[in-house]
Amino acid sequence: MTQENAVKKRIFSFDLDMTLLDHKTWEVPPSAMEALEHIRKDSVIVIASGRNMDHEMSSMYCDIIKPDGVIHMNGTRVVAGGNVLFEHLMDKDRLRSLLSYADEHGYSMGISTGGYDYYIHPEGVTRMDEIRWGVSERNYRDGWELMELPVRTLAYIGGPQGAKEMEEHFPDFKFPMFSGNMGADVVEREASKAKGLMRICEFYGIGMEHTIAFGDSMNDYEIVREAGIGIAMGNSVDELKAVADYVTDDIDRDGVWKACRHFGWI
Repeated sequence: MTQENAVKKRIFSFDLDMTLLDHKTWEVPPSAMEALEHIRKDSVIVIASGRNMDHEMSSMYCDIIKPDGVIHMNGTRVVAGGNVLFEHLMDKDRLRSLLSYADEHGYSMGISTGGYDYYIHPEGVTRMDEIRWGVSERNYRDGWELMELPVRTLAYIGGPQGAKEMEEHFPDFKFPMFSGNMGADVVEREASKAKGLMRICEFYGIGMEHTIAFGDSMNDYEIVREAGIGIAMGNSVDELKAVADYVTDDIDRDGVWKACRHFGWI
């Protein structure tokens, strides 16, 4: 039986940033790549990211990882086996309210798409880029132009206090912080990576009890909690470690490989 025709026993879901993709090197560690090659022989491989994995800055990682399915933008677009299983756009009234609040309170909020960076208060994005990378190379457009574009999720760039304040003001949204606490995804509360994984389970006819989800930040909270086995990276936020079934080592200390060895998948 060829690898392509092998019966798939389970589904592995991986967050991208700081779970498979090490931000120190901007590469997938060799040990993680080796683990993927082992488990894909009898398992479905899924990337579950807050990113739009079709974006030019992200699609290269799909080419490297070669997933069978992708949960884009925290579950607002789900693709498997070349099929679009689910797609949802943010309500325009909700979008307008978010942008107005960010504009009024000085919060940096928007998205990068189509080669442009559409942000309200882009100066906050520039400042955070310079802190992280020492330089900011953005192609800014007016964030209000998002009202004319298809928007699934947004990004807030700033500290936890701003995210907490907006989550209290907008109960229909959640603001899961990135692992470095330098920003958050802005997602309608009904969307999640976990629901995206459920849709992929239905497509492949594999139960959620046969899923494994790796993650590191708060947008992985639901999927790590709901998967058959939830695994938090060693570099994860503490809240994620608390709901995980297993905490492995850091991304740059062969965390993915070590977890797969621990459970006997390799």
